Amino acid sequence: MSTPYLPPSEWYASLPTVHVSACVLLTDDADRVLLVKPNYRSYWALPGGMVEDGEPPHICAVREAREELGLDVRLGALLVVDWVPPAGDRLRPIMNFIFDGGTLADPSRIRLQVDELDAAQFWPWEEAANMLPAVTAARIPAARTARKDQQTIFLPAEQPDPPNFRD
Repeated sequence: MSTPYLPPSEWYASLPTVHVSACVLLTDDADRVLLVKPNYRSYWALPGGMVEDGEPPHICAVREAREELGLDVRLGALLVVDWVPPAGDRLRPIMNFIFDGGTLADPSRIRLQVDELDAAQFWPWEEAANMLPAVTAARIPAARTARKDQQTIFLPAEQPDPPNFRD
């Protein structure tokens, strides 16, 4: 006896889901990382935010840079993909995409979105990583390495080793 297949709409509705966010890595002429300080959080973050329904991550990153900083950025490579497991009130994992926004030669162009952000500041790479929460701090050195090596880095959360399908 075969199991009946679900109609596609029911099958898709039964699949697990994730939250998706996207950020832009911007540096200045001194090779420091731009972070923003949201007024609704106690920590700093890369400029970016949550992807809207049906919005591709790279479009989200450009939109967030425009909204938060008043900048029209031209994205370069995808630097980092980060997977963060569910925690606390967040019942789903988050996938975060970090895109290279290049070097901002004129930081005076930044127009801070004051209803959402308290500050924007450039930080040395090591200090920038320390300004983020522990669960996302690895994004900063990963983005630096990815930019230098011109290769996307995947940051999986600490999980048991996946099964070895060769055995």
